[in-house]
Order: sequence, then C-alpha cells, then structure tokens
Amino acid sequence: MNVQVIADAVGRLVWASAALPGSTHDLTAARAHGIIDALTSADVVTFADKGYQGARGSVRTPFQRRRVRPKLSRRQKAVSR
Repeated sequence: MNVQVIADAVGRLVWASAALPGSTHDLTAARAHGIIDALTSADVVTFADKGYQGARGSVRTPFQRRRVRPKLSRRQKAVSR
C-alpha cells in the first residue's frame, strides 16, 4: 500500500493519507490527495525525496544529474544530502 505522510522538521507526524494501492507512484498519490496544491497554496516549503521530482510548487527535491548537465557541484551534492 502507499500512504503519504507529512511530518514536521523534527519528525513528528502532521498528517497521514488514506492508503492507495502499492503500485501507485508517490507523486501520483500526492496529487490524488491534493498535497502538492495544499502545500503550495499555504506557501509551505517542503523537502521531499526523488520520488517527487517534477512536483513543482513549493516542493523541493534533490538535485539530479542529467546527461547534458555536467557533474553536480559540491554545493549541489551537499544540498541533496
């Protein structure tokens, strides 16, 4: 099953979604529950893992190296960590 969880900066549970089938991609589940739109409209900057790349809005994900982009800088690697 896929359950979306929102936690605060120290790891306390803020919200948990209803379960979706496990094959549901994280970004699809977040959009289905309206998480991306709610966080963006509330102007809450959110840090997420690579499963949310492409979410846009106020969601921040790690830097990703692409074929056309040179290697990540030390700063980008540090931010991604």
